[in-house]
Amino acid sequence: MALGNRLELRLSQKLILTPQLQQAIKLLQLPHLELSEFLSQELIENPFLEESVEEIPVEELTQEEKESVEIQEAQEDAEVPLEKLMNFTVDEYFEERGYDGKDLGYFNPGIVSPPSFEQFLTRGPDIYDHLLWQLRFSNEPESIRKVGEVIIGNIDENGYLRASIEEIIEAAKTQRETAEKALSLIQGFDPIGVGARNITECLLLQLNALRLSGTLVEKIIINNMDELEKKKYPRIAQQYNLPLKDIMNAVKIIEGLEPKPGRNFSNDTTNYVVPDVFLTKIAGGYQIVLNDEGLPRLRVSSFYKKLMQQHNAFPKEDKQFLIEKLRSAVGLLKSLDQRDRTIYRVTESLLSLQKEFFDKGIKYLKPLTLRDVASVLNMHESTISRVTSSKYLSCEHGTFCFRFLFSSALQSGIGSVSSTSVKDIIKKIVIEEDSQKPLSDHHIVEMLKSSGIIIARRTVTKYRGKLGIPSQTQRRKFG
Repeated sequence: MALGNRLELRLSQKLILTPQLQQAIKLLQLPHLELSEFLSQELIENPFLEESVEEIPVEELTQEEKESVEIQEAQEDAEVPLEKLMNFTVDEYFEERGYDGKDLGYFNPGIVSPPSFEQFLTRGPDIYDHLLWQLRFSNEPESIRKVGEVIIGNIDENGYLRASIEEIIEAAKTQRETAEKALSLIQGFDPIGVGARNITECLLLQLNALRLSGTLVEKIIINNMDELEKKKYPRIAQQYNLPLKDIMNAVKIIEGLEPKPGRNFSNDTTNYVVPDVFLTKIAGGYQIVLNDEGLPRLRVSSFYKKLMQQHNAFPKEDKQFLIEKLRSAVGLLKSLDQRDRTIYRVTESLLSLQKEFFDKGIKYLKPLTLRDVASVLNMHESTISRVTSSKYLSCEHGTFCFRFLFSSALQSGIGSVSSTSVKDIIKKIVIEEDSQKPLSDHHIVEMLKSSGIIIARRTVTKYRGKLGIPSQTQRRKFG
């Protein structure tokens, strides 16, 4: 078959996402905090964007303030002379941008001495810093302290050593005796139990500090960790031929030990949920308020719009750059407005479809899918998915993720029931049960059945696992 070049004309349809559409999709799925960061970055990069100042009504201004405003408006409306435009300096730009008295966030050259380093300290010492500090104050030989640094470097955030003694010897290029002395030194540091290689060794180190070595507590930790985990205390009592009361006293001591000695030195920050929508109950219904707190209120800069009106003021390349930035600024403002309207419509639809939930609580949550909301609003499911992703709604029953309002349906004697409401019922049943005689999954099934909710035992087991509720034996308490 001969190869050759030829020209062809074909008709085809393709879905092409314009930059404006891509930006609108991106903004739609951003939660409140990420949106705030994105807008702040755009405010820095795009000269056509500026943060609008909240204006005071004219009726509340004094005569002197009114005259000042009129003078300022006249100056803003005046045409910028070409000579001033070409000689416009950076200092004048920042003076113009800072007319409202707001800090632009740049370094003030008038400050003689820089701020102290303590102002930038954002975290406390972690377990590594704490152990290294103790090692440097020890009186051990240099050879042991060097191996100690290698050991500390292999301790995780919970305080456990995640390397074998052979790996420590190889990494530190030392003898076994030196490595074991260094490990013994580290295991004597605060917090007690640090440097252990497993949970048993960690608890035994703490027992040794409490001078409980050789007691019943130590025997149980060494020989009966599996029974302890499953709370099979009668079996332990039978093994040692002791009353259950003595076993329970030992168990109370074990429960007072710390299984993760390094947790108090964690620098993990708490991430607080910021609601994107507030739903407030008012007379005759609900009020939907989009949360704009912390979001910069953007507008197109009037100063730069005037610069664009100056003919032949810029070279062609600069003019094209400014046109692109202006188009980007206008597109961003349109996308933000579209985002707000879409979130409002979705919230309004959820309020209508889940009204009983907002009126009475989680127990009345109905089965709902993305398709149900999409069909009501005549939107695509992907749009509803982006709106409800990683966003939160605050109402009188608490703060919930939007996805919490969507759940699958379970068929029962009283009709379709939301799986979320069933999980909430199971949680309440477990909370109200007798801790000394916890209910089995079979008993929970029977209690749900008496309420008209018919589900299989394996479904209860699955929901209990998702809720983080232990099994019947693990929930049992003795004495």
